[in-house]
Amino acid sequence: MKIDNPLDLSIIILTYNDQLNIENCLKSICSVTDDIIIIDSYSSDDTLKICQSYCCKIYQNKFINQANQFNWAIDNIEAKYGWILRLDSDEILPGGLIEEISSRMGKEKGVNGYALNRRMYWMNRWLKHGRMYPHYILRLFKKGCARYEDRTEEHLIVEGKVDRMENDFLEDNHNNNLDFFTRKHLATAVGEVEEILNDTLCDDKSVEPSIFGNKVSRTRWLKINIYNKTPLFVRPFIYFFYRYFICLGFLDGKSGLVFHMLQAFWYRFYIDACLYEKRSQQKPTKSEYDEL
Repeated sequence: MKIDNPLDLSIIILTYNDQLNIENCLKSICSVTDDIIIIDSYSSDDTLKICQSYCCKIYQNKFINQANQFNWAIDNIEAKYGWILRLDSDEILPGGLIEEISSRMGKEKGVNGYALNRRMYWMNRWLKHGRMYPHYILRLFKKGCARYEDRTEEHLIVEGKVDRMENDFLEDNHNNNLDFFTRKHLATAVGEVEEILNDTLCDDKSVEPSIFGNKVSRTRWLKINIYNKTPLFVRPFIYFFYRYFICLGFLDGKSGLVFHMLQAFWYRFYIDACLYEKRSQQKPTKSEYDEL
């Protein structure tokens, strides 16, 4: 596939059984660059067949978590260009953002990374409230200047100055029904529980927690110093109340109710239940059978 005026941009996409999403993603970027890199976790559906039809460079690696998979890519795959964009297979790059990337990337002195504003669609509705929008995520960076922290809720660590793009990108996962959501969060809960039990929420390679920092640093500080010190089973109720009522999540209607009930309450309650179970197993207990 020959592109008339490709950007000096390599795009890395992580995939696994994404046949319902990947074509929409590739359609949005196929005229942007001739260096689309797929890191696949051994898909068993038609994901790779679709990627091949767009002349993507395809590599496969065993999946551990998102951070590990992307770091493997930047360590082992030589990107063609000096700037790298990470996209998920359910994300779309609109024309307005493409034009902005073209006009700004590599032309602003000292800037090594850009945060992009995500619009997330859930049950066919754009979630605008409950801290879901605006939601800036570091995705675009100068090669050699960034790496993901190795954790479940990963964030990109960029060396140097970071700025924001004004235009949005879109997340619209056609796989993201209730069954997919549940299975995905049951899997990610395992990583979160282990990080809490092993006290690895903050280390030298992680986002620096700071109440006066950017949104990611503030969120990490609040999670470590406030949320994690609030009693188990109480904090999911508080967090849901904050997201749904204080941050106006209820304005997104029934879609917002379902999302925040699952993501802000059920998921956090499930993690607390796992922590309670793990810690109970570690403590010596007097069996009721000893009294017989």
